[in-house]
Amino acid sequence: MSESVPSLQRPASRAARLSAIEQALANHIITSQSQLSQILADEGIEVTQATLSRDLDEMHATKTRLQDGSTAYVVADQPQPQIQPASLSTAKVEQQMSRVLSGLVTSVAAARNLMVVHTPSGAAQYVASVLDKQPMEDVLGTIAGDDTVMVVCVDDESATQRTQWLLEIASTGQSATA
Repeated sequence: MSESVPSLQRPASRAARLSAIEQALANHIITSQSQLSQILADEGIEVTQATLSRDLDEMHATKTRLQDGSTAYVVADQPQPQIQPASLSTAKVEQQMSRVLSGLVTSVAAARNLMVVHTPSGAAQYVASVLDKQPMEDVLGTIAGDDTVMVVCVDDESATQRTQWLLEIASTGQSATA
């Protein structure tokens, strides 16, 4: 039996549903409520059209015209989804991360399926936030203190690979491969 990536489990609560909607809007180009409803259903969240409409309104999600002329839902405080080749957008994201993290990550170590990231005092929550916003299927989440971030990966190998990835990003001004 092959080892599989654990699936994200969400409680049946309003806050979990709103979080799932926000994550879907950040990671996908959502052009309709029915498309969003299907993405939520795939995660085990059944929602009526009326509830979904209220949730989108409460989140201040609006349909916005994208660069290719199509329209998609976006949340005011999130960047618009970009229609770009995945490798181009990954390189751009990693360059931005490199500029942000190069002065904030002081050391990184892997310990089993965990990655421990040290930062200057007061910077850990910001670094955790930057990492949390990246679509990384092998990362389950982060926990931040004052100067330390613990990143929980799906397995030992993922933690080792992500440690090297983060070291490369924080060490250079160039993009690194994940």
